[in-house]
Amino acid sequence: MMSLEFIGRLQKELSLTGSAVYESVVAVAERVNRKVHILRLHSQAAQLLSQIERAHGELGHRIADVVSDKVSTGRGSLSIAPDELQRTLDQSLGRVRDLKQALHQVDGQIRELKMETIHEDLLTLQRDLSLHSAALERMPVVRRAPAIGKHPTDLMIPESVRFITVFRGPFLIPPSDSLVFQPDDVVVIMGTRSDLDQVAALFGTPRKVKPIYREE
Repeated sequence: MMSLEFIGRLQKELSLTGSAVYESVVAVAERVNRKVHILRLHSQAAQLLSQIERAHGELGHRIADVVSDKVSTGRGSLSIAPDELQRTLDQSLGRVRDLKQALHQVDGQIRELKMETIHEDLLTLQRDLSLHSAALERMPVVRRAPAIGKHPTDLMIPESVRFITVFRGPFLIPPSDSLVFQPDDVVVIMGTRSDLDQVAALFGTPRKVKPIYREE
């Protein structure tokens, strides 16, 4: 007969496996929901842009009608009272302003959801790298760091190290030879832990290693 100790271990292992599966299912569901939400927001943004274009078109037609009527009748004054024309302009411009504000909010939501997705992908990659004695780190570029004002090719980077991306405010900048590092950038970098310790000094966070970079 199976001992109670064995049964207890088996129950514990099954419980852990079930928890892992549940967490995976939840993670996938959240990711799918996030993508669906992003698609809906993109559709909403497209509708707002269409409304803005339509509002601009209606305002342009209104102004053209007033000017055309003045030219065709040969009258020195407009066929519409100045106050009424101003009111029409204010209403149209106010509507466009509200639509642009709504579009800005939608754009912010899209950017936030995309950043969440990126962070999730980076965390997954970090876990995979840790199994191979490597790591994925976000290194802020502090002021007066050796890397400031330099291109990636100006830095003596170990072979194992790869630049993934650079966060600059709300924007993601792909690594390229033309990239110039600026203060407050956040560099996402991948490599072995020992090599990352060396590279950290370039961005202003030394880890008891000498900073290395190519002097011009």
